[in-house]
Amino acid sequence: MLLPAKAEVARQLRRYRAWERVMLASPTDPAARATFEDSGYTLCVLMGKRCAREAADAAERYLRTSVLAYLREQSGLPQPGEPGRRRPGEVRPGEVPGRRPADPLRRTRPRAVSDQPSPAGT
Repeated sequence: MLLPAKAEVARQLRRYRAWERVMLASPTDPAARATFEDSGYTLCVLMGKRCAREAADAAERYLRTSVLAYLREQSGLPQPGEPGRRRPGEVRPGEVPGRRPADPLRRTRPRAVSDQPSPAGT
C-alpha cells in the first residue's frame, strides 16, 4: 500500500482545519464552503477514505504513529503480543515442536470395508 509523505498529510490536514474554522465562522459564504469541501476531498484522496471526517481522523492517526503501526491498524491485523500471534519458533504448552496441530474441521473419507476378498490381480 502506498502512503503519502507525512509532511504532505500534515500540510493538507492544517489546510482542512483552517478552512473548517473559516466555514464555521461564516457558513453562508459560498467561497469558504467550496474551498473547505475541496480541502476535504484532497484529504480523502490522500488517506483513501470516503468521508472528510474519516480522512481527517485517519490523517491524525497516521501522523502520530509509525507507518508500520498505522498499516497494522488499517488492515485489522493483531498487534505484536496480542493473542493469536506467535513469535517465530514459539511453542505453546501441549504442542509438539515441528508438528502442525490437527484441523478439527478436516474430514476424512471412511475406507470401504468389504466382506469379500479382493479379486486377484487388482
